Amino acid sequence: MKQVAITGMKKAELLEREKPALKEGWALVKVHAAPMCAEYKGFVHGDHTDCLGHEAAGEIVEAAPGSKVKVGDRVVVMPQYPCGECEMCVAGDFIYCEHNLHHHEPTMTQYLSKPSWLLAKIPDGVMYEKASLACCGLGPSHGAFTTMGVDAFSTVLITGLGPVGLGAIVNAKFRGAKVIAVEMNPYRVNLAKKMGVEHIIDPRDPDAVQQIKALTGGRGPEFGLDCSGVVSAHRLQIDVIRRKGKVAFVGECFSETPIKVSDDLLRKGIHLIGSWHYNLNEFPQLMKVIEQSPLTDLLITHQFPMSRIQEAFEVSASQQSGKIILNPWE
Repeated sequence: MKQVAITGMKKAELLEREKPALKEGWALVKVHAAPMCAEYKGFVHGDHTDCLGHEAAGEIVEAAPGSKVKVGDRVVVMPQYPCGECEMCVAGDFIYCEHNLHHHEPTMTQYLSKPSWLLAKIPDGVMYEKASLACCGLGPSHGAFTTMGVDAFSTVLITGLGPVGLGAIVNAKFRGAKVIAVEMNPYRVNLAKKMGVEHIIDPRDPDAVQQIKALTGGRGPEFGLDCSGVVSAHRLQIDVIRRKGKVAFVGECFSETPIKVSDDLLRKGIHLIGSWHYNLNEFPQLMKVIEQSPLTDLLITHQFPMSRIQEAFEVSASQQSGKIILNPWE
């Protein structure tokens, strides 16, 4: 089978690999849609690897004894390799499993194997490309909005309009919420406007906090979602959110964000929430978003045959895109 690899500084190509073997209860997925996420960072820095991707949708072509799926099923591949037995896994919050298996297979490939309970069935009529948005495209914001309780009576501030932030617009609009966004990339600002976002603030503007508060009657939004992983965006969220408001963080960040316990938490009474994915039991609700929202067509801005992986990575690294989908069989 063919599999994507980063083989040098800004260089990607396809390698030949053996199809993975199956364990009891696992299944073999023929991948039909492999979304790209933050792998472009490794591409830019020349991090040699052939283990790329954590999102996929495809069909079951082989099922081991004990599998919960059958040959021919169309599925979305959930991320990671959790144990499936701990309290978190049983409750559907597998993403927080403390016993995650030291096993990883790439999704930018033609075949992958997976524990069958992590293969969620795609409803009839939903294309693989759209279904694959149930991973990083729409998953992080869906989980965060569900946890916070975002609804049609809400205003939500979204900082960072990469593919995850653009997906957050899709989810927020589907719930009927008013959206205020913060972004400075012109391509993504224009895309957000096409999605119906009227108020987009430039984070470089020294009056950004005042502008956001002015749009919310001086109080600030009820909810905030950071998709950027940038410390300044974290502080913007904390500073602008209204008293007793909630802010969820879904963007990876490896820097320290200063938090003033008295001024930020005690005096304002705000809730700061870490949210990585969504509970597996919510998959049917997220598929309703994918089936019914017309904005998903705007979220997917590029589709590439996997044979053109070099070009796909160059577009991803340019940040002139929304969600990019690879077709491993072209």
